[in-house]
Amino acid sequence: MRIAVTGSIATDHLMTFPGRFADQLVADQLHTVSLSFLVDTLDVRRGGVGPNICFGMGQLGIRPVLVGAAGSDFDEYRAWLDRHGVDTDSVRISEVLHTARFVCTTDADHNQIGSFYTGAMSEARQIELKAVADRVGGLDLVLIGADDPEAMLRHTEECKTRSIPFAADFSQQIARMSGDEIRTLLDGATYLFSNEYEKGLIESKTGWSDEEILDRVGHRVTTLGARGVRIERAGEPAIEVGTPDEEAKVDPTGVGDAFRAGFLAGLSWGVGLERAAQVGCMLATLVIETLGTQEYTLRRANFMDRFTKTYGDEAAAEVREHLI
Repeated sequence: MRIAVTGSIATDHLMTFPGRFADQLVADQLHTVSLSFLVDTLDVRRGGVGPNICFGMGQLGIRPVLVGAAGSDFDEYRAWLDRHGVDTDSVRISEVLHTARFVCTTDADHNQIGSFYTGAMSEARQIELKAVADRVGGLDLVLIGADDPEAMLRHTEECKTRSIPFAADFSQQIARMSGDEIRTLLDGATYLFSNEYEKGLIESKTGWSDEEILDRVGHRVTTLGARGVRIERAGEPAIEVGTPDEEAKVDPTGVGDAFRAGFLAGLSWGVGLERAAQVGCMLATLVIETLGTQEYTLRRANFMDRFTKTYGDEAAAEVREHLI
């Protein structure tokens, strides 16, 4: 099963300031703020929903196709993804813009001042999926993740025109999109991904009820945080899957991306929806135990031991044959 993942490609530059921002602000001078903070640490992390999902799929032995736009500074990031089983040959490299970047400073009270530079991400709208499909011999599924909004709309329309099954996963872009845009992005999707809060926001913005949305998508996959995930299909009973016990709760960033990676890997293996969701929940647990979205290591024996403990011998036997 050939799966392409479209989505943002970015790096995060995270700094810590040992003081308090509030102590540096003068109440009657807020209209002319000019401040510089001497920070203690700088942590540069690989990110973006596209690479996060692809990295997880690569860890599970799938070779996904990453589709997105980056700058000429992408070489090191590309090499990392190539080493971890990701096909990066369909990443567009901008001639003038840097890779998207999130720069954030956190103070001692955990307040944050951040900026997001979209950069080359804006060129993702120029990528044609037909060229990607022709290069890899066809596409069985395209996950359309949070990205340049025009790119998301173009890729969705192209999937519909070319009859390529697609998964709608607009996550953090929901806030800036109109109801009409969201309706376009989800209508006809084979899978619609969201968390519980986004589920309500989708219904509010589109004006469609849960039942009306289920009539327009094949499967509605809603992550429920620590409670796991729920999969719904029109006229069918819901499938609910819980999460494995966490060994530690270090950082929730990227947990949703990891779930999607595991779920898509399960679909690629040909296992059922429940089993695919279980793989997704197990991979998400590894991420929440790790600082960084692509810093975890999937040790097969440990993965299967924990998977078996949570979901049982029958489930483990079905997954083990694919997790070589």
